[in-house]
Order: sequence, then structure tokens, then C-alpha cells
Amino acid sequence: MDFNTDFPARKIPEPSAEAMPQTTQKVVMNIDKILDEARVLGCSDVHFTTKISPIVRLHGSLRKLSAYPEMTDGAIMKIVEQMTGGRNLENIKNRIDTDFSYVTKRGYRHRVNVYHQRGDTAISIRLLRNDIPTLEDLDLPPILGDFALRPRGLILITGPTGSGKSTTLAAMIDYVNCSKSAHIITIEDPIEYVHEHKRCMVNQREVGDDVESFSMSLRAALREDPDVILVGEMRDYETISAAITAAETGHLVMSTLHTTSAADTINRIIDAFPAHQQNQIRTQLATVIVGICAQTLVPTADGKGRVAALEILNGTDPVKAMIRDNKVHMIPSTIQSGKKDGMVSLDQELARMVKAGIITELHAREKSTDISEFERYMKATNPV
Repeated sequence: MDFNTDFPARKIPEPSAEAMPQTTQKVVMNIDKILDEARVLGCSDVHFTTKISPIVRLHGSLRKLSAYPEMTDGAIMKIVEQMTGGRNLENIKNRIDTDFSYVTKRGYRHRVNVYHQRGDTAISIRLLRNDIPTLEDLDLPPILGDFALRPRGLILITGPTGSGKSTTLAAMIDYVNCSKSAHIITIEDPIEYVHEHKRCMVNQREVGDDVESFSMSLRAALREDPDVILVGEMRDYETISAAITAAETGHLVMSTLHTTSAADTINRIIDAFPAHQQNQIRTQLATVIVGICAQTLVPTADGKGRVAALEILNGTDPVKAMIRDNKVHMIPSTIQSGKKDGMVSLDQELARMVKAGIITELHAREKSTDISEFERYMKATNPV
């Protein structure tokens, strides 16, 4: 991969002598300083792996922090030791992949994953916003606010890794927090956005520290008098089953999946269950589904950032019938014709954003799920 080291508009500040000694064999980098530099540049992620300088992701592209030396396993472990200790550090030394949150001395939060490759340690760090963005800040459609105020059911935010799912969920939780009185429980690994008590009481549980697993915490949450439950990720059959049960029993459940469209999301949930249970889960899912938002981040036309392009499925009665009757293949066409119900397909949204000058056609084509549909909307007078 060719890493572009020329950052637009700004240069990376030169590291201090303390942060980067002259001899790479005994390098002890100041992780707070590196993270602060990355934040000033507007980066979303920082990576440390052996035999290359630290890497950052800026507006979706990987770039090398060439002011720093190539990393060694020893140098990476020194960085790990600056960020965590105790059981996390013990797990890492035992070569167990480990997730945790890290707060710099300036109070900025980060989501950290430490893993191993070719026998060496590597780190992936996501830079998080300290403030919780609103739906308006993120330019998200009002229907997501409508979903968030439903009294019960299941809301899913989906998309590939790094597509902003956690940020969208945080904005929806904050919308609830500001709009009505409720008890919100979040189950996260790790906690990314810290919510204050506003109109709601908000209890945030971190997997590993506060509870053993997502599924265990979901089952326990039913005894904790919640109104809204946020599940950071539906990773397995047990968590999916517990989330649907929680939604069935009168709670609003929000969660994420790594799927790229609403139809794929429904199929992924159903396929997680044994064949003999799939008819039952179709009926349960049809009963509880409120809506699905599948999102991806696209570079802006001016090259100064990224913007979310969304596909939105509203759980209307016809949609529920399609899920129940195993006609998920009909959902994409329902989304395309569902504007009056707040629905929009990803290709419709991409075409609209190109015509509005928000993104380029090249980037839209890269994110399109159906090029022929995208081209049809591009030729139309109004893409949605």
C-alpha cells in the first residue's frame, strides 16, 4: 500500500526529544502526544504495528507519521503499558486480543484494540468525540429521532467497521435523553460516549469490567427496570436472541450489525438461528422491528472530511409481512418506493448527494450497492 505522508494544510508537529529519542532501540513514545497530534489533524484512527512508523486514518485514507521511527514490538508494548494495566495488560502479554477505553490527560476518550500479528503486538485506536453530537450535527434524517422515541421494538444501525454506527447510536440515545423521562441502560465494549443524566437516568455497563458478556448483561437488564437498552454489538446467536426477547417484552432496544443493507441485516439475523427456529424468529423479528439504518461514510467532494450516506428501512406493516412471509427479497424495491414512509435506498441517497455537490460521482460509484440503480437515479430529474 502506498501511504501518502503529505497532510493537507498542516504539517505534523515535530516530536519532542523526550517523545522520540535518537536511538530507535530504546524508543519510549508519549502516546498522549501522538493522539493529540492525530486529533489536531482531524484523524479518526491511529495504528501501531512493527516495521513501519505509526499510521493514521485521515478522511478515510491511511497516512504515515513519518516524523516517528519504525515501530518495534518492544516500543509498541511500552505504548500499551502507558494506556492500560492489570487484567488487560496480563491478557495482552498472554496474547489475548483485548479491547479497552483510554482517556488522555487532556480528557479525550479513545477505543483501543490490542491484537497480535506474526508474533508481534499491534494496536488500533479509534479517536472519539468528547461531546455527543446531535442528530442535526450529523445531518441525519428526522425519522431516526422518530425511531428513537418509540416505546418498544428493535432499531438496528448497520454498516462496515468505521462507518460511524456508534456515533449515530450515541446521537439517538442523546435525543431520547433530551426528549423524555426514561431509564436508559447501555451495554458496550468498551464504553465510547459518556452520557450525562439529562431528562433520563443513564446507566452504562462495560463488558469485562461491569458485566461478563453482552448476552448476560441483556438478560440481567430485564430485571433492572429499563425503558431503553443499547447493545453495542449483536455479535452472536445468544446476544441476538436476548435482544429480540428484550424488544418483545416491551423495551426499546438499539444495536448494531456489520451488514451493508437492510435486507442483508434481516437475513443475517435469521441465519444466526438453527434452521428449525428460523420460521419462529421471522415472526418475532417482524413483530419487533422498528427500523434499520444501513450507513457508510463517503469522502466529501472538497476532500476535507466524510459524510454518512444512509439506507433507511421503516418497519411498516407491509415490511413486517415480508419478513414474516420469508419475502425479504422484496424489501429493496419497497425501500425504493417508500419515500412517504421516510425510506430511502443507498443508491438513491448517493445519487442525491452527487447532484447536490456533496460527494463526487467516483466515490459514489465505489459505495454503490447496485451500479445500474445508481445510474438510473443519476439520470432521473430527481433521484429520490
